[in-house]
Amino acid sequence: MLEQTRQDGTSPWHEGELAMQRSVGVVERMDGPGRNFVRRAMPEQHRAFFPMLPFVVLGTVDARGDTWATVRAGRPGFMSSPEPEILDVTLPRDAADPADAGMEEGDAIAMLGIQLETRRRNRLNGVIHRTGVESFSVRVGQSFGNCPQYIQLRSSAFVRDPDLPTAMQPLHSAQLDDRARRMIEGADTFFVASYVDRDNGERQVDVSHRGGNAGFVRVGADGVLTVPDFPGNRFFNTLGNFLVNPRAGLVFVDFETGDVLQMTGRVEVLLDSPEIATIQRAERLWRFTPEHIVFRPDALPLRWSLGIDL
Repeated sequence: MLEQTRQDGTSPWHEGELAMQRSVGVVERMDGPGRNFVRRAMPEQHRAFFPMLPFVVLGTVDARGDTWATVRAGRPGFMSSPEPEILDVTLPRDAADPADAGMEEGDAIAMLGIQLETRRRNRLNGVIHRTGVESFSVRVGQSFGNCPQYIQLRSSAFVRDPDLPTAMQPLHSAQLDDRARRMIEGADTFFVASYVDRDNGERQVDVSHRGGNAGFVRVGADGVLTVPDFPGNRFFNTLGNFLVNPRAGLVFVDFETGDVLQMTGRVEVLLDSPEIATIQRAERLWRFTPEHIVFRPDALPLRWSLGIDL
């Protein structure tokens, strides 16, 4: 039980998260879970979990203050935890990945370990210590688990050595083209990064999973994405960040081709809109306006198939 309790017993929630919790009347109910389950170090099960994974989802912030989400792959074991407060990561620098610009010494970072074949996921955020161009370590600021809701079962396999980058070049644009629209409209999964600068001067980055039926993200004629927010754990890390700092980074993965679509832009949270009622199970909406779009063909050395290979 001690492993699940914050060392100082203080609430981890910032004002944006508290505002979202107030909007649904759960501030008091979420106070205990915040103090007990959002930890300053990884429990043993998380320390064992990350080394099992062939990929990780990252959230970073570049020098302009733009938020980026990315997915990076490596042979299982490319992440390890020598002590509960530290996660070591072996990942070479990748100039083609816009999120890489936010992985310098002292930068804040968010990490999501997710195992699609079991629907297990664990999150952490912290600060980077660069140990070389091939590796860095993260000193944990927050660590917590997530429930398996809305995760589509998939199994994965490498199609090339993860140390060998693709020969395909990234494509940058300011507007969604037809290919990007099809990728978003056909997706049942994406990942979103957000961040706030806390009153104590620390930057806190978050990256999380979003899932639903294929097509759950709507793309307007103006290129604005409308995303439903379904019932969840009431932590409101992402939406709470949006209320304080309306910036986001999104990443969509084509699980059959390894293509990656990354976007950074602005967000508006809609707590009360007639459109909410048009989407089954949606409790609120948020809109994302892309400002910089990067399409990276064959970026990932993994391919995923629906279900589990027995």
